[in-house]
Amino acid sequence: MSSSVYRRLHGLFNATKITPSLPKSPKPATAAPAPAPAPARSLSPSDSSDAKTLRILVKKFKKASDSNRFRHRNLRSYETTVRRLASAQKFSDIEDIIEHQKKYPDITNEGFVVRLICLYGKSGMFDHAQKLFDEMPQLKCERTVMSLNALLSACVSAKKFDKIEELLKEIPEKLSINPDRISYNTVIKAFCEMGSFDSAYSVIDEMEKNGLEPDLITFNTLLYAFYRNDRFGDAEKVWELMKEKNVVPNARSYNPKLRALVAGNRISEAVELIEEIGIKEIKPDVYSYSALIKGFYDNGMLEEAKDWYKKMAKNNFKTQQATFTKLGSLACEKGDFDFALELCKEAISQRCLVYSSMMQLVVDGLVKESKMEEARELVELGKSNGYFHYKLKMPLEV
Repeated sequence: MSSSVYRRLHGLFNATKITPSLPKSPKPATAAPAPAPAPARSLSPSDSSDAKTLRILVKKFKKASDSNRFRHRNLRSYETTVRRLASAQKFSDIEDIIEHQKKYPDITNEGFVVRLICLYGKSGMFDHAQKLFDEMPQLKCERTVMSLNALLSACVSAKKFDKIEELLKEIPEKLSINPDRISYNTVIKAFCEMGSFDSAYSVIDEMEKNGLEPDLITFNTLLYAFYRNDRFGDAEKVWELMKEKNVVPNARSYNPKLRALVAGNRISEAVELIEEIGIKEIKPDVYSYSALIKGFYDNGMLEEAKDWYKKMAKNNFKTQQATFTKLGSLACEKGDFDFALELCKEAISQRCLVYSSMMQLVVDGLVKESKMEEARELVELGKSNGYFHYKLKMPLEV
């Protein structure tokens, strides 16, 4: 590691020493800036029905928050409500429901506040997350490395990567909070998102200097970033370091490489890799199989895709929507309507929504092959499955 990179990283985690400022790296082209909170406005009778629906949602959510059980056992409700409001850019409403939580005794519990900080971050409202962090002493809530990590996570979620330097220089010294492994892993993720891959890798040296060892999350974060950006050489360094430190990889470690090989049309190498995983007694997951099946789909190799689909099913993995759609479309293209019918039945059995247009192709293909009974069976399953009504028709009914 170069001395300049070391000094920059050392400064981030040891704020008491004077160090050069961390250079601002350009944001990746795909990372759009987080939307700024929109100013609050009053709802008038001319507001859309969607806006009124969201207003009712906020009112009901605040009422439900009065229940201790709701606040502690409905974490998903918090996530989904805030996500829905953020997608509608109702940032003042998000602030309303989160600020409303301060009236409850839970606000003195750090774990509860951490959840709220993270919600602000996921909504792109980092300034609000930092404000809540700063208010914790007034709310009689202790601040530890847990809340520091929540603020760092909010920073990354809101894509405010330039704030990472400021936070890690000021907070540890000001509050006497020592960053832990989660802190370092969050910084690694931030560097990766910024495209500063050398700096991301060099954080490991700083971890070790402060008495912490990288863990599987550290390495998987780096592997994901390196393979996503076709940096196979850098990824190999990560594998070597994992071996040196006796960190056992899992399927998530290998999946980025599988996807990268498939994206590069190196299908034979992808097959070798997934077989290697099995030899090492690491069980591939549904994403491993899905990546390989996508490679065969992209190359129009139906029989090979079918073989790996069957292996995935044998391991009791539920097939993803994209895999059902790709395989079904390829089967129709190749004229294998029996297999396409099997896929449709399995998708319905798993309550996995697939495109009605793909299922209609299967119906039409079965009819062309005079398999009327099978076609009618699929039409009926589409109507009577109990969770989604597929509007399929026999060709003569169109």
